[in-house]
Amino acid sequence: MMSRARKSPVADWWWSVDRLLLLAALLLLAFGFLLSLSSSPAATHRLPIDDNFHFVKRHAVFVVLAFCVLIGTSFLDIRNVRRLAFLGFAGALLVMLALPFMGYSAKGATRWFELGPIKLQPSEFLKPTFVIVSAFLFSESSKRPDIPCTAMAMGLYLLCAGLLIIQPDFGQTVLVTVVWGAMFFMAGMSWRLVGFLGGLAVVGSGAAYTLIPHVRDRIDRFVTGTGDTFQVDRGLQAITNGGWLGQGPGEGSVKYGLPDSHTDFIFSVAAEEFGILLAMVLVGLFAFVVLRGLWHGLSERDRFVQLAVCGLVLQFGVQACINLAVNLQLIPAKGMTLPFISYGGSSLIAVAFGMGLVLALTRKRAESYRRSEARTVRRPVQLAGAPA
Repeated sequence: MMSRARKSPVADWWWSVDRLLLLAALLLLAFGFLLSLSSSPAATHRLPIDDNFHFVKRHAVFVVLAFCVLIGTSFLDIRNVRRLAFLGFAGALLVMLALPFMGYSAKGATRWFELGPIKLQPSEFLKPTFVIVSAFLFSESSKRPDIPCTAMAMGLYLLCAGLLIIQPDFGQTVLVTVVWGAMFFMAGMSWRLVGFLGGLAVVGSGAAYTLIPHVRDRIDRFVTGTGDTFQVDRGLQAITNGGWLGQGPGEGSVKYGLPDSHTDFIFSVAAEEFGILLAMVLVGLFAFVVLRGLWHGLSERDRFVQLAVCGLVLQFGVQACINLAVNLQLIPAKGMTLPFISYGGSSLIAVAFGMGLVLALTRKRAESYRRSEARTVRRPVQLAGAPA
């Protein structure tokens, strides 16, 4: 155990970081690797891959990288959080702008950028950095009324949403919109503007349903229950097949009929093999991370930290809710990973990066940093003999 009296960056980090939040994130990361052992044979069964543990081996590499990113990012101070987020946001935007011309296409979407054997999905890294940039602009809008920070935040949102729609990726568009709208509301948006933006969201949703066959098809299948509902039906069947205690590790059978058992429907695999009880533990861990993060954010006095932390944990929670709702047939099917659990390098590392930012912003030394920053503000120079 590290002593409080020991002066080193690691000791300072250990005594200042939220260890309960860190433990919850690491448990989810471990659960994700455990579930990859269960889902990998089913995933490789449908592919021309001889190694049943192909996805497990790759997932293990992603877990190690995600762990390093999570811990490394949590060492940052507030100033470097902003710097890294701005650089990451600019880089993700540039790559997304190049995707229509140089991107890798699969299943009718162009969302990836190939780097040799690695496929990078820049939208995953856009999400946490966009939260930080938006939090900065919203917090600065009250400090610098001469600068149109709110208008800049709205412009960046429209740019990000437009780039996501072009891919197309409507699930990520909805996620970014919900989180950005929540942050805008917390920043003091007027009720008139709430109504206006809500109306725009309704109009945009109606336009997507009317003009985009892919969106209309998924919604119609969900509402009417007709058409190709094979995967969502099998996902729900896997959950019910598991019962309370599950079929046992590796003993699931329904998972072999799930095309995305290792990604979008890994929660169904977890419920089939480990039972509803483990599924409830997973949901409890997600809820703990979100509630713990919101508690930290709402107790902060710094407006930037408050908005950034709340935005990051809301993004984490809403993404988890969308994935779980699809598995339970509560909303139309949409390809979105379960944070820390689903297979996927870009998603796993980006989620770890976002959670590392939360840990960095909620460290106890953040308050002392703000006090020291305030003490460095220069006071007016007084002439000798002048009254104080």
